[in-house]
Amino acid sequence: MKWKGLGHEDITDAFTRLGHNVSEYPFSDKELHKDEKIEKEIKDAAIKNNADIIFSFNYFPIIAKVCHDNGIPYFAWIYDSPAVLVYHFSLVYPENHVFLFDYEEYAQFKANGINTVYYMPLAANPDRLGKLLSNEKFIKAFEKDKAFNRTDIAFIGSLYTEKHQFYERMTDISDYTRGYLEGIMTAQKNVYGYNFITDLLTDEIMDDMSKNLPMKPDPEGVETRNYLFAEYVVNRKLTQIERLEYLSAIGEHHKYDLYTPNSDQKLPGAINHGPVDYLEMAPFVFNRAKINLNITLRSIHTGVPLRCFEIIGCGGLLLSNYQSGFADVFEDGHEYVCYESKNDLLKKIDYLLSHEDERKEIALNGYNRLVKDHTYDKRINEMFSTI
Repeated sequence: MKWKGLGHEDITDAFTRLGHNVSEYPFSDKELHKDEKIEKEIKDAAIKNNADIIFSFNYFPIIAKVCHDNGIPYFAWIYDSPAVLVYHFSLVYPENHVFLFDYEEYAQFKANGINTVYYMPLAANPDRLGKLLSNEKFIKAFEKDKAFNRTDIAFIGSLYTEKHQFYERMTDISDYTRGYLEGIMTAQKNVYGYNFITDLLTDEIMDDMSKNLPMKPDPEGVETRNYLFAEYVVNRKLTQIERLEYLSAIGEHHKYDLYTPNSDQKLPGAINHGPVDYLEMAPFVFNRAKINLNITLRSIHTGVPLRCFEIIGCGGLLLSNYQSGFADVFEDGHEYVCYESKNDLLKKIDYLLSHEDERKEIALNGYNRLVKDHTYDKRINEMFSTI
């Protein structure tokens, strides 16, 4: 199922390399709701192609229904967070094989008796990335644009300062609610490895936020109101606060390249280039920066974001906040570098910039580990062996 998401080319190539015949069905992810016309088109395409499985990045209930009604296994690999459609009642269909990159979310479903989910970290395609990085056309385009890589440090990602963020829409919440939310965000900011925002949203706080921001669970889903507000509103705001604070702190000591949708954002030390083409230009940023920062979106509780695999797959040095999922894929200090606080981040930036040989060795170790264990080919084989 081909939609405007990341990884489609990589997973298609991997299926083909492994000897499978692949037929693509293009669609918009916005189409995949209760649409009988789209449902019939998916069914007809599956029957026409005699599909053994249907695969999609992220989970869509309408695909699950087609597979359930026609006895076709459905493979869905989640890389977004929050992934609210996973909480749809259709998740229990026996045809489903849903692979979650965040272990905590997987464990939650398993603890509640859902047996159609599996834990599966993400991956990268070093072959595609390597060919891109050696392509003269793209090298010239990258080097011609003086906006790229003026400094040693790069961060690619949203700052969540763009207009219409959910938290900023709650203009009429009480001073008590605002103070309470600021308090729990301040506490959560100092904790990695366990996210307690959902648990601390009381009924009183939830009622006040709900009046200001109508956001209701899907009647066909089991997600709670607390889950929606915690992940889409509070954790996103917390990520904004954290990224602005950490990047500003870095900017007091070093200049850095910032690639973000909000090109008007001013931060100390930042050279804000605006958004970057993720498929064709971001790999050059990852490859040529001495340090690539990852500050994980707080709705990802334990998983390793796709960006981290892409950075390492480009031969870049990854400096990331602590996520327990890293223990499953890369070794800290040997294949990537982890920081545990703002002060730790600043110290490790200084250290890495002044120890070139060690920095290059860590980046190379990470790349070699990825090539060995974390490619799309490997993951597809793991999917089939798992089920």
